[in-house]
Amino acid sequence: MLNQMVIVGRLVRNPELRETESGKKVTNITLAVPRSYKNIKGEYETDFIDCVLWMGIAESTVEYCKKGDILGVKGRIQSRCIELGDEKRKFITEVVAEKVTFLSPQKNKE
Repeated sequence: MLNQMVIVGRLVRNPELRETESGKKVTNITLAVPRSYKNIKGEYETDFIDCVLWMGIAESTVEYCKKGDILGVKGRIQSRCIELGDEKRKFITEVVAEKVTFLSPQKNKE
């Protein structure tokens, strides 16, 4: 069995680094990924894919990337359940990044 995917998209917002209680660095990002075909109205729709980046990958992404940058993410799909109380649950599906490639050209910083 195989659980692996590669996506390329634009960052929806600036990534922010957080630290877990155990001291691990993490950031959550969302990539806007346009579909490769048009809908019935002749428009390209966009999917918004949530990704989780850990430790070094998270730190590098926060340091070098900003909203609108193009990223390539290789990782695995993960689903988890959050208990909301009153016997309600919310299921979350996200990509856990194993590798992130920065695809936007670097502009000269003055």
